[in-house]
Amino acid sequence: MIGPFLALLQVVALPGSAVPPPPAPTYPTMPSGGAASTSVPLPPQDWSTLPVLRIRQRSTTLANTSAYVHAEVVAGRCTKASRTAQGWTLSVDLAVLMTSEGRVRRITPRAIDCPTVEQYAAGVILGARDAIDVIDTDTDTWYRTSLTFAWGA
Repeated sequence: MIGPFLALLQVVALPGSAVPPPPAPTYPTMPSGGAASTSVPLPPQDWSTLPVLRIRQRSTTLANTSAYVHAEVVAGRCTKASRTAQGWTLSVDLAVLMTSEGRVRRITPRAIDCPTVEQYAAGVILGARDAIDVIDTDTDTWYRTSLTFAWGA
């Protein structure tokens, strides 16, 4: 199920062409007043103790689905990209609050000093919500996951 969603996110960027930002995601993070919601808990400080979010058909986002992230890095809005032998990567860690019914209740990206890419990654996870496997619980549960965007040199 994530494959068709990622196909929708694909943007073909020709040299010198501008890459449009993705549509604004619609997931619960902050109420309209801008203050943190008291009804939706924040993730714990230590994410290492959270169970890993299982996504069926999980795949690393490859170069053809990373055009937006690449454009943000080229424009100087993101400086956390890492050089590899194959090109460049940028990873975003996320905490995801799931209800006992398996619905996404909140997504919190770990700050990487690039809000546009943080929100983009959260939108990718929200779009994959039908491919998420959660542990049976009676309460809302926080999970952790990570997305890696990659592109050539």
